[in-house]
Amino acid sequence: MSVFYDARGGVKDMEMNLHKLPPVIEDLRDHSQEQLKELRLLLNAGLDGRPDARRPGFFELDGVENVYYIFRYPTGHKVLLLAAWQREVDPVAEMVAYARPAA
Repeated sequence: MSVFYDARGGVKDMEMNLHKLPPVIEDLRDHSQEQLKELRLLLNAGLDGRPDARRPGFFELDGVENVYYIFRYPTGHKVLLLAAWQREVDPVAEMVAYARPAA
């Protein structure tokens, strides 16, 4: 465990502060700035996503417009963006949702 002193001379735990920082996103492909911004918002909100059953550490995160396939490093401070694709929207399901009032 790393220890450092704050401005007032108090002891702080470096690992605790590391987890409070937003994760660093490493983009392997040239994803758009909008996609990176949306992913950053999802990660800052604390969303974990759906784990990939075949690959430990890999997740799918659902955004408003896109689905993101990421790898979370074990330290939790870095995320590798592998792929992003537009969410498929079912037009019939959308019409039904708008046609029926909420209960």
